[in-house]
Amino acid sequence: MRTATVERKTKETEIRVCLNLDGSGLYNVSTGLGFLDHMLEQFSRHSLIDLDVKATGDLHIDGHHTTEDTGIAVGEAVAKALGDLKGITRYAHAYIPMDETLTRVALDVSARPYLIWKVLFTRDKLGEFDTELFREWFQAFAQAAGITLHVENLYGTNNHHIIESCYKGLARALRQAISIDPRKADSVPSTKGTLGGSL
Repeated sequence: MRTATVERKTKETEIRVCLNLDGSGLYNVSTGLGFLDHMLEQFSRHSLIDLDVKATGDLHIDGHHTTEDTGIAVGEAVAKALGDLKGITRYAHAYIPMDETLTRVALDVSARPYLIWKVLFTRDKLGEFDTELFREWFQAFAQAAGITLHVENLYGTNNHHIIESCYKGLARALRQAISIDPRKADSVPSTKGTLGGSL
């Protein structure tokens, strides 16, 4: 079983993440930010990654530090659980429709972090959550997990649908990319024999 635990403590946040990449989508998430909890639950359920997240942060200031640091911690746990990346499918993509919304997510689990974010919101907040922080979470996650991640909302008008389709797209694509390819379970999916700064 590919599992990992990451603990991150700063003057701004204290976060503990436990996950199992080969789980069934069980989750227990508490960040103090209700909408972020909802998105991480969607991520767990649709990736089938068992996810336990406990975060406390300086929410009396705003949600920025908690959001960003949670993305870092979850990303670090994914990278730690993947180890040397041997046997994974590596590339994947997903198209996620939600009513009037369609979002495309494509990724490469390669230890080459990069984020392309083409998502626009017409509201500053969803509930009490600042919509500008969603990009911060995806950036932090991609960087810490070592994933090249392209997220593009192709169309849509409902801001809740737009961001939820982004998290579900990440979940579905990641689920496929980290799956073990039975034909190459004993090798790293690169002609160079290693990943990270290579093609």
